Amino acid sequence: MLWWLAIAAAGDGVAIQAGSYEPLYPVDPAVPRTFVSSFILDATPVTRADFSAFVAENERWQRERVPAVLADPGYLASWSGPTEPPAPLDTPVTEVSWFAARAYCEWRGARLPTEDEWEYVSRASEDSLDASKDDAWLARTLAWYGSPRTAGSGRVGQHAPNAHGVHDMHGLVWEWVEDFNNTLFGTDVREGGDAETLRFCGSGTLSATDVSDYATFMRIAYRSSLQGKYTTRGMGFRCAADQESP
Repeated sequence: MLWWLAIAAAGDGVAIQAGSYEPLYPVDPAVPRTFVSSFILDATPVTRADFSAFVAENERWQRERVPAVLADPGYLASWSGPTEPPAPLDTPVTEVSWFAARAYCEWRGARLPTEDEWEYVSRASEDSLDASKDDAWLARTLAWYGSPRTAGSGRVGQHAPNAHGVHDMHGLVWEWVEDFNNTLFGTDVREGGDAETLRFCGSGTLSATDVSDYATFMRIAYRSSLQGKYTTRGMGFRCAADQESP
């Protein structure tokens, strides 16, 4: 059984219907909305238990074995052993690099979601597929971004799902996407992985479609400051897959 059929049957993945959204930085200013094809997305972030099973089967991704070029020294730093994450095990795995997140998704026969896919789903509140103009929802989301990130601060799936049926797009961890440092590279004429990006990122608001959408700007600026080998205690991920025709 294909991975996306398997998780849909098990209730662990959500079929996201095709649609469009207004990105903060459209590729073509004359076309403000971006179309997103239907796809499958994990209902919750990948957990410590999930990732422990992956490294148990793939020793090259264990903390003591992973090459430095693929993960910095913070990789799984809080684990007590190569396959022994701290409890509770149903919290999002963090301290993983983009390379490791990609490898995990590939191991499952999946992939990381694109930025467009992630942003499209993230705009949904509990009762609306597009809450991007809902001031109360925006304030709640921004408040979470302004609070300190603590690894293991919450179990997955405890928040109500959004209108797509997806949990925890906001409220637990930041998440890797496939093209994590693409947006500001194209709109701010600056290398996405440059360590000085955030120092000057305020100028990026000048070309934004909605200068009041500071939560989205924070996500894009944060992603653009990363490199593939970086790990943080507040950065996790979830997997996606193309939705194939029956």
